[in-house]
Amino acid sequence: MSFLKRLFGGGGASESADADAKPVKQVEHKGFVVSATPYKAEGQYQTCGVITKTVDGEAKEHRFIRADRFAGLDDAADIAIKKGIQLIDEQGERLFN
Repeated sequence: MSFLKRLFGGGGASESADADAKPVKQVEHKGFVVSATPYKAEGQYQTCGVITKTVDGEAKEHRFIRADRFAGLDDAADIAIKKGIQLIDEQGERLFN
C-alpha cells in the first residue's frame, strides 16, 4: 500500500495484519502451537502467523509476517505453518526473548 493511501486512510482493515485474526489453520509442534493468520493485501493473501507456548503458566506469543503472497488463502496458510515450524526448529524458546 502506498504511503499516501495510508496517510489519508486509504485501504481497509482487511489489508493489514489484525492482532485478533482468527487462525485459518493450527498445528502443534514440539510443545508450541503454530497458527496461520494470513490476511488480504493488494488482492492476494500475505503470509502471517502466530507461535504460542505456555511457559511457567504464562502464555508467550511470537507474531511473524513474511513477504510471500499467494492467490489462495489455503496456500498462504500452508506456508505460514511451514514458516512457523521452521522458526521453532531454528530458535525454539529464544523466540520469546
